[in-house]
Amino acid sequence: MKTYHEGERFPGRIGRTYEESEPAFPMPPTAPEGAPNVLYIVIDDIGFGWIDAFGGLIHTPNISRLADGGLRYTSFTTTALCSPTRSCLLTGRNHHSVGMANIPELASGFPGYNARQPQNKAGIAAMLHDHGYTSFCIGKWHNTPSEETGISGPYDRWPTGPVFGFDRFYGFLGGDSDQWYPKLFLDREAIDQPRLPEEGYHLSEDLTERAMSWIAQHKSLSPDKPWLTYLAFGAMHAPHHIWPEWADRYKGKFDSGWDTYREETLARQKAMGIVPESAELSPMLEGVPEWDTLSADEKRLFARMAEVYAGYMEHTDEQIGRLIDFLEETEQLENTLLFVFVGDNGSSGEGTLNGLFNEQSVTIFAGEPPETVERNVERIDQLGQPGSYNHYPVGWAFAGNTPFKLCKQYTHWGGVRNPMVVHWPAGISAAGELRHQYHHVTDIVPTILDAVGVEAPRFVNSVQQAEIEGESMQYTFEAEPDAPSTHVTQYFEMLGNRGLYHDGWKVVTYHGRKPWENAAAWSFDEDKWELYHVAEDPAEAHNLMEGKDASNLDDPDVRKCIDLVSLWWAEAGKYQVLPLDDRFQARALDREALYAVNPKTTWYEGAVRIQPFEAPPTLSRSWSMSAVIEVPDGGATGPIAAMGGDSSGWSLYLNDGVPTFCYNFPGPELTYIRGTEKLSPGRHTIDYVFEKTGPEPLGAGGVGRITVDGAAVADGEIPRTCTVGYSMDETFDIGWDKGSPVSEDYGPIAEFTGKIIRVDFDSQPDLHPDHDDHHAQRHVTQAMMRQ
Repeated sequence: MKTYHEGERFPGRIGRTYEESEPAFPMPPTAPEGAPNVLYIVIDDIGFGWIDAFGGLIHTPNISRLADGGLRYTSFTTTALCSPTRSCLLTGRNHHSVGMANIPELASGFPGYNARQPQNKAGIAAMLHDHGYTSFCIGKWHNTPSEETGISGPYDRWPTGPVFGFDRFYGFLGGDSDQWYPKLFLDREAIDQPRLPEEGYHLSEDLTERAMSWIAQHKSLSPDKPWLTYLAFGAMHAPHHIWPEWADRYKGKFDSGWDTYREETLARQKAMGIVPESAELSPMLEGVPEWDTLSADEKRLFARMAEVYAGYMEHTDEQIGRLIDFLEETEQLENTLLFVFVGDNGSSGEGTLNGLFNEQSVTIFAGEPPETVERNVERIDQLGQPGSYNHYPVGWAFAGNTPFKLCKQYTHWGGVRNPMVVHWPAGISAAGELRHQYHHVTDIVPTILDAVGVEAPRFVNSVQQAEIEGESMQYTFEAEPDAPSTHVTQYFEMLGNRGLYHDGWKVVTYHGRKPWENAAAWSFDEDKWELYHVAEDPAEAHNLMEGKDASNLDDPDVRKCIDLVSLWWAEAGKYQVLPLDDRFQARALDREALYAVNPKTTWYEGAVRIQPFEAPPTLSRSWSMSAVIEVPDGGATGPIAAMGGDSSGWSLYLNDGVPTFCYNFPGPELTYIRGTEKLSPGRHTIDYVFEKTGPEPLGAGGVGRITVDGAAVADGEIPRTCTVGYSMDETFDIGWDKGSPVSEDYGPIAEFTGKIIRVDFDSQPDLHPDHDDHHAQRHVTQAMMRQ
């Protein structure tokens, strides 16, 4: 039987009847002979100095196993934040080039900042589709505009949409996820997790099992057809969720504190050749206390937070090992080009100076935060467990980025320099070696295309494609470790922080905001550029512009700095970095104005897993909802409408038939407004009205009232409310409370047992985009930067 590829000329013969004709079947495209499988393994929010494969303390035998059989990259850089890095990893273009300057929740109306990946800059899965690859996307996504994440679409920029081009998707759409109660999607459908944590559920294990299942099915059906799998764990982003026995493996190992940890880690890194002998520890940021100055309670609490984080990472490494064992058993590991990205940015400094039991408490509080060291010591054994949303103190972030300066969000090396491992036995002749060549996340796609043996496509989905902006790393696979880097120049920009690497030199700015602070202390014109010869000073320990007169052109360092800053501006113009934008509150309010164009006032049963930006506006304002329901003869119970989860949110529900409203302010501080009588069978209208009474522009308290069929049944004071969001990962649901429960009156993934006819919302905005209240901006800044 003859075959041919779609688009080619029919090679058979067509006569008057089938007896006089010769058939030929169109076949899907095939990959080049010997083309490898491709596996991305992406670990979230972990810095350069955490895992033992790169000199850290956390035991990662499976990553070490891959590194010992492949290559360790020591000068690989990211973008300082998750969504931008992932856009580069998947497209081979810079993050501003594809509109992903920041996280989608902070998109603004400029080409480099709108979070709308263009059709002419398609992702690697779409590129390889026409070369015979099947592609799977599993885990964290966070690259779809927030307002496009509902069932009404558009789906163009979903993982399975035409821009990114994956064939299947299983994971979560947002920036972080409760590991016990994730909000999952299968392709484009919201689904519930397969089991609960008391039944042994953990998201990392679930994602690994899905990856093995899909790859196994693919191998069974098409053993000679290559696959591309993008496996992005929710780990190690907050919340740091893990069983106590994993954290207990590290009991006492962090008791000496972050200062000693940095010194010991640097010594191990030098001994391994990860950093040169000339490397020095960069200065700790002013404001981070020395470990020896802490109280006994602080040391105990902060050390346990590090133990939980370490156990979480070792558990993640075990899942990587399960997948590697599976690939080896199914004889696929040999020809799988496998990348392990140990972080999509540096370690997160967003846990404040004292760490957090519930990250929401600092993200969306109004007034004094409800958490204290004393209170968190009391619940130290609950860290990492269901009901927590924990994060370690900023001191551990700097320790985890050893030996580099600063952390996630910043364009110093601590924010953008991450370990990477590449493993491909069939294509890499060297094993266990180090590669020190400078490279960037934009270089992964051209490396994959080189390894497959194809060129970047001119057209994807009939759309002419823009050029790939990264450089292939395949030359580093050869047994010549000292070959010069092909990636000579790379700009950086994140939240107003800027930097540029060029041929062993670097200029960089710190835009006046510490990771636990809330606004830039000065304007862009007041930024001071720092200069480092990173070829000799890899940790940016010595700023060559320190104490220099920036106008003295006779000074070679000044001239070098001016030249590199000029090059930064040229790159910024080339890649859509302008206009510079360090606003926070105004950008959040601009988003609200965008959604107000489509107010979504009426909701129906079955509307679930709605992302917060798509939900009815109920923050910092008076608002109301009116639910028309039917109670069956046996009575009804469960949530009618819910926003958020156990970390914060609100829920209107029937508690064994009694109308109830719960406001869950992070802490938790639970306010209940309860009726006294069960609803009789039949149709009822339940109204809830919140009247804002406080003067604060954000987070003001007020009075909540419940009426049933026009008659008042309950009211109560809600002392304070959330400011710019309810949750990082929980959603808005009608007839359900998907994920963790807002109220203690019902359990996770709770369903209303009656019938909901409709729920109408009305809100009265109290904010204006031009409002410039420093208190308000402080909280908006914190909320948006924790993605």
